[in-house]
Amino acid sequence: MRVIATKGWQASYADPIRLRAGEAPRLSGREDIWDGHRWLWAVAEDGREGWVPDTLVSPEGRAVREYSALELGCAVGEEMEAVTETHGWTLCRNAEGAEGWVPSRHLRAL
Repeated sequence: MRVIATKGWQASYADPIRLRAGEAPRLSGREDIWDGHRWLWAVAEDGREGWVPDTLVSPEGRAVREYSALELGCAVGEEMEAVTETHGWTLCRNAEGAEGWVPSRHLRAL
């Protein structure tokens, strides 16, 4: 699905958390609610830290799928391809082929 940015966005983290499926991140107990969705602060095995969707971590404490918190900066009016959406964020691919997360509330379907 094609989307357009209705508000610009700048990436928050230079080296965001990445998890492999089956990896057991350390959860700090810190939580946040973003647009009604629960996020957990996690530390990956490689030491990178960041927010992960609560559904990413199984009850046994393992990542149920691969995940990267890489965000994609964008400008107002920029058109992108929406790849998937979760927890108030949309994974987008821009015209140059770069992928990353953009807040869903900053996007509108074309």
